[in-house]
Amino acid sequence: MLLAAADREGRGRLTIFLGMAPGVGKTYTMLETARRLKADDRDVAVGVVETHGRAETQALLEGLEVLPRRIIPYHGHDLQEFDLDAALKRKPQVLLLDELAHSNAPDCRHPKRWQDAEELLRAGIDVLSTLNVQHIESLNDVVARITGVRVQETVPDRVLDEADEVELVDLTPAELTDRLEDGKVYVANLAAQAREGFFRPGNLTALRELALRRTAERVNAQMVGYMRSRAIEGPWPASERLMVCIGPDGLASAIVLAGNRMAEQLKAPWVTIYVEPAYMSPGAISDIDTAAIEDALSLAERLQSRTERLIGLDLPGEILAYARRNNVTQILIGRSRRSRIRELFGRSLVQELIRKSEGIAIHVVTAPPASKKRKSLSYRFRKWVDVPTWPGILTSLAGLAGVVGLAYLVPSMRQHPNVSMLFLAIVLYSAIRHGRTASLFTAVVAFCIYNFFFATPLFSLQIANFHDVITLLVFLVVAATSGSLAGRVRDQASAAQDRMSALQLLYDFSRRLGAAKSANELLHAVVLKAHRLSGMPTMVLLPEQGSDDDDLLIRYAWPPDDILDTASTAAARWTYSHAEPAGTGTDTLPAAPWHFRPMRTGSGVVGVFGMRKTGTGTKIDLKSDLIATLDAMLDQSAVAIERITFAEDASSAATAAATERFRNVLLSSVSHDLRTPLTSILGSVTALRQAPTRYNDAARDELLATIQEETERLENFVTNLLDITRLESGVIEMRHDWIMLSEIINSSLQQVRSRSHPYKIIRRVIPEMLMIHSDYVLLQTVLVNLIDNAIKHAQQMTTIDVSALRQDLYIDISVTDDGDGVPPEHLPHLFDKFYRIRHTDHTTAGTGLGLSIAKGIIEAMNGSLTVESPIAGGRGTRFTIRLPFEEQPKLTDANKEPADAQGI
Repeated sequence: MLLAAADREGRGRLTIFLGMAPGVGKTYTMLETARRLKADDRDVAVGVVETHGRAETQALLEGLEVLPRRIIPYHGHDLQEFDLDAALKRKPQVLLLDELAHSNAPDCRHPKRWQDAEELLRAGIDVLSTLNVQHIESLNDVVARITGVRVQETVPDRVLDEADEVELVDLTPAELTDRLEDGKVYVANLAAQAREGFFRPGNLTALRELALRRTAERVNAQMVGYMRSRAIEGPWPASERLMVCIGPDGLASAIVLAGNRMAEQLKAPWVTIYVEPAYMSPGAISDIDTAAIEDALSLAERLQSRTERLIGLDLPGEILAYARRNNVTQILIGRSRRSRIRELFGRSLVQELIRKSEGIAIHVVTAPPASKKRKSLSYRFRKWVDVPTWPGILTSLAGLAGVVGLAYLVPSMRQHPNVSMLFLAIVLYSAIRHGRTASLFTAVVAFCIYNFFFATPLFSLQIANFHDVITLLVFLVVAATSGSLAGRVRDQASAAQDRMSALQLLYDFSRRLGAAKSANELLHAVVLKAHRLSGMPTMVLLPEQGSDDDDLLIRYAWPPDDILDTASTAAARWTYSHAEPAGTGTDTLPAAPWHFRPMRTGSGVVGVFGMRKTGTGTKIDLKSDLIATLDAMLDQSAVAIERITFAEDASSAATAAATERFRNVLLSSVSHDLRTPLTSILGSVTALRQAPTRYNDAARDELLATIQEETERLENFVTNLLDITRLESGVIEMRHDWIMLSEIINSSLQQVRSRSHPYKIIRRVIPEMLMIHSDYVLLQTVLVNLIDNAIKHAQQMTTIDVSALRQDLYIDISVTDDGDGVPPEHLPHLFDKFYRIRHTDHTTAGTGLGLSIAKGIIEAMNGSLTVESPIAGGRGTRFTIRLPFEEQPKLTDANKEPADAQGI
């Protein structure tokens, strides 16, 4: 509550006027409130108020400042929408924003008006708004079933829950019908249709009840929040709240059913709790008791009750503390049959609750006559007494015999205080090692031995004097009490250790889930951890992508198993469809050998977890601690699966968006780069054919040259597309020959000659006869792309330098220009496909494939292509190709050619 109050600091206040239907007077009441605030010198402005032609509502707008609306063209119409930016700039103290569920036009900053309201609140502006109950998200389906009309505009429940004030504007159905007939809700032709449809008396009555209940829930939540923020203990009987307490007995399910009937009669929310003693380890109660608790809690959940598991030392105190924290007004608890002796001397939970409860009504459910059959003595003894094991008994007897032997070997030890202290030490040791019952057994035996060997008369159980009686009785009480306390401490330590182990398991499991980067890693962790925890075969089933909801596939199983029988398959589908356990150990398809549990998140079931019974019994062994730990693991796993699924969906969406973007860029580039040269070629050919005699020889040569250049340009463009396709498919083939670098550079410059004017191109090869073992055509393609890139992209350039130089084991070929250079933010992306630099005044021509093709070819040659910019004086760009250098093999005398044939 303190954090919520801190979050509200600096925020505006939201007041919602809630009604059951249109026409009840929400906008009218909001305007009346605004006029009162204005009379109190508050700065009030109207952002949006819809009067719907009602004269009395329009009259209340007089004297209030109305902010101008924003005009948005949409499908040939001008929509008047709330101007959020104008309101933030004006920043009144109070702003009226009618119809909170309204959907904004596409060009608005937020799709919904309630999101506009949230931004206004964050800016410190108080907002008054209106809302109908059918627009509340959680009630949308309910209203649709009642009225047959589903509204599309909804507001999340949290908006209503987080509102500072919710004011109910209420009318009786008869009054609203009269307003409808008087034309104060809709015009005449619409009013008749509304009266026969949405505004029928039964619909209005149901909607009114929904509005009243939703407002009551909101007020109730405010009251509980107020009590908790001020540490006020309940109950405040403003509304009824029922708590049902169950225990490990046969009455648990009967108490839950009685609680459900009582909650229905009271029309009150209810919660079912089970309090486990803190000194009892989770596995201390019997399997029968565990099944009774789990069945009762499952029944409560099916009956729409909230369930809680508590742990405490003082059961009555824990129950009453929970009741006061949650403003519970009535408690329902069962009372099993007790013996007369236990009723006289034992502590009754019901009696303690009645004695300590103040302002809370206690209802007691007693066992029906049919269930009052007395349990056997052996069952009751096993239930309330943990029978010591033979090792514990033998250890205690050996310790007591050792004390007796020591006392008779050392006469000075026979004094009563010494012997009694040693006996007490044996009792405490037995309590710590073997439990409370073992310590009580040891105390009784020690009492008898003490009386027999050390109290007069010796070697007899008779007691000679009153002093010895007092000594023996005090010894027995002290031994039993200390042993019982030590045993309880041992049980508490054991229970704490069990719970700590469970917490550590969940902590380790959550860390492993957080580290999982794929669904396979996640499912591997879930299945193996559950297998180690339960000792049973386990599996996870997930829905098949693109199939029906109940079509499940085994995604991971241990031991490996990919087949389910028909009954198990049906049970798994039931669990997925109904979000309830099914299979063995449940009431749904219990004949199936597998037990399935849903993996749920807030948005639904994401998968199914299964365990298979391993023994020859007819029912799987499901203990409460195992189920609680498994359910916690499955909840975490479901959230992790949903997280990975969302991440994969986001990645797929991003990939699809990038693919679509590349496709659009490619289509745009292809259409542009094909249209431009084709237009030039078509124009030149048309001119030559239609008027062949008009042009002289020089003009015809110029037109033919244009046709040739544009054809070469088209050829280069198509070659680039083919090259990028070959590179991506990995089918590019190298034809290695010995090439003279000066020759390939000259050939590359010749191809761009027509586009290089008026730039000066410098060619340098050191040494001049430098040879390289490479693919002539592909290397020429790279050089042409780099030189052409410098010509097209380098602004205010005068010189292009193409040089080749041997550097030890490498050959560096560089293309340098003295243009403006490349902005630093573009350097990492220059070799990306379809990447083009956008200047402030233009975008460079081309498809953005040349550099990407060049880099791919050079890397296929086991080389590298890098870029530097600027080079000197803040200007210039240099692309450097580095290829491995190989020595040209020398010719032997047998295969030498004549010198004049080599052209030397």
